[in-house]
Amino acid sequence: MTIARVRQPLVFIVSGPSGSGKSTLVAKMLEVPGTMFSISSTTRPPRATESPGKWYDFISEEEFDRMANQGEFLEYARVFGKHWYGTPRRSLEDAQRMGVDLVLEIDVQGAEQVKRKLTDAVAIFILPPASDELERRLRARGLDSEGAIKRRLDRARQEIQHYTEYDFLVVNDDVERAGREVQAITVGARCLRSHLSENARKILESFGG
Repeated sequence: MTIARVRQPLVFIVSGPSGSGKSTLVAKMLEVPGTMFSISSTTRPPRATESPGKWYDFISEEEFDRMANQGEFLEYARVFGKHWYGTPRRSLEDAQRMGVDLVLEIDVQGAEQVKRKLTDAVAIFILPPASDELERRLRARGLDSEGAIKRRLDRARQEIQHYTEYDFLVVNDDVERAGREVQAITVGARCLRSHLSENARKILESFGG
């Protein structure tokens, strides 16, 4: 009797400095059929434009500590020494159950943790066109104080030093082109030999492979 293999989700990691436009490009990736977004947990309060359960679950520090202590996160980190962010393991379990691939929008600390645990994960780093353009975008959002903008720019310089740890770099100087590129990466990664579809496995087996 042949035992059916359980399809493992392909995990996409998307990182980039605040203001690089990674959330917009993640939305483009989610237009590709068979993908789902991993909703992160965070201890920071929601902004006025944010709805709980869309991009983030907003939880207390006590609940975050409980989840971390019980091993319920794929990764977690403290950002700016202030609020905690984490990726619940249940997102991976849900993706496996649904037979879809999982998209994570996480920082370089979290990406390193996930890559250690899921070595086949595909990591994409989003680059802004230039440092001055990144500063312009951050100021145009009108969300941060002068001190916060400076911290974000300093952090961006640190994060970009990790670009060699990623499989793909996408420059977000034109959102339509960059969107097509991340979609192409999403589709192309599914053809990697390390992530054979069940259909491809059956074809190979029919040839004795």
